[in-house]
Amino acid sequence: MNNKVVLAFSGGLDTSFCVPYLKNERGLEVHTVMVNTGGFSPEEAAAIEKRALALGAASHTTVDASKTYYEKGIKYMVFGNVLRNNTYPISVSSERIFQALEVLRKVKELGAGAVAHGSTGAGNDQVRFDIVFDILAPEVKIIAPVRELGCKRSEEIAYLKEHGFDFSWEKSKYSINQGLWGTSVGGVETLQSDTWIPEEAFPVQVTKTGSELIRIGFVSGEAKSLNGEEMDPVELIKKLHSIAAPYGIGRDTHVGDTIIGIKGRVAFEAAAPLILIKAHHLLEKHVLTKGQLYWKDQISVWYGQQMHEAMYLDPVMRDMEAMMDNMEKNVTGEVTVELKPYHFTVLGCSSEHDLMNSRFAAYGEENHSYSGEDIVGFTKVIANPLKIYYAVNE
Repeated sequence: MNNKVVLAFSGGLDTSFCVPYLKNERGLEVHTVMVNTGGFSPEEAAAIEKRALALGAASHTTVDASKTYYEKGIKYMVFGNVLRNNTYPISVSSERIFQALEVLRKVKELGAGAVAHGSTGAGNDQVRFDIVFDILAPEVKIIAPVRELGCKRSEEIAYLKEHGFDFSWEKSKYSINQGLWGTSVGGVETLQSDTWIPEEAFPVQVTKTGSELIRIGFVSGEAKSLNGEEMDPVELIKKLHSIAAPYGIGRDTHVGDTIIGIKGRVAFEAAAPLILIKAHHLLEKHVLTKGQLYWKDQISVWYGQQMHEAMYLDPVMRDMEAMMDNMEKNVTGEVTVELKPYHFTVLGCSSEHDLMNSRFAAYGEENHSYSGEDIVGFTKVIANPLKIYYAVNE
């Protein structure tokens, strides 16, 4: 192994500890990479770069992967109406694979012999990073200092101080991970089953009252306009968040099975993802056939499972994406949503592909495609197999 290592760097305590540790204790030339998938402002990204270089990194690279994350991940989670356990839009956790892929790109560019991350041994992210490196670059050594050493937070802080890095590491009461597709909130309350995150813990406080209507325009399944204004989907997600989050919309607590085999619980704030998924789903119910809707439901569960459990590189994901791409061709139209404090309602939609078409029938009122006598015959035909069953088995 050569002495170059690429470190996935966020600027937090764990990854900050890794820079001088890898440099001083392992004798490695450390190159840091911060992959922004929508969670950092330009000012925050600049501050992270400054910290990495101050800690002793030989170089620092900031990669804006927001569009890649949308095109390769978020888009298909909307297409699939993916809500893990019917609750969680797989927010921050779905970013890690795309961050790992960008870090690996830097590894290959530098010809580094090792790649590193700051994950502990207690969560899912270590698997998400390791699996990408292990599959796509098995010749590259994976180093995870915090996991390997079993470091406590106090030990990391002490090590940094000993080496002249006396940054403020005041631990906030809540762990906030913000990203383009939502924000996760962890705290002591999420470690138990009968307590819950208080109002003040959420990043966006409720400041809006009353109600307002918004209109979301979809083109082949992608959200492309908001209130009549066309915009890039990434910008639309950000704009929708700024409109809806101050109502307290999109808050919930997810309970699920982690990759490492234990139950986990996390609160989240995801106004834009929940609104977009529900609005998209309504439009689909109007324009897709019964068979398409059935298979979309099957895909949703499995696609979300694979995404959450770090199996994004499984070829079956590309197969499901191809199927969804084809299904989304007619998912074009506009959906109206009403926003209120702590609540939103998907009201209705309009689409030139709407199969709920009055030219053919009005449910419960009239039809133009068949007669009452046709229904009598139809009923006899579909009832016949069960008539035979019950006649034989009494």
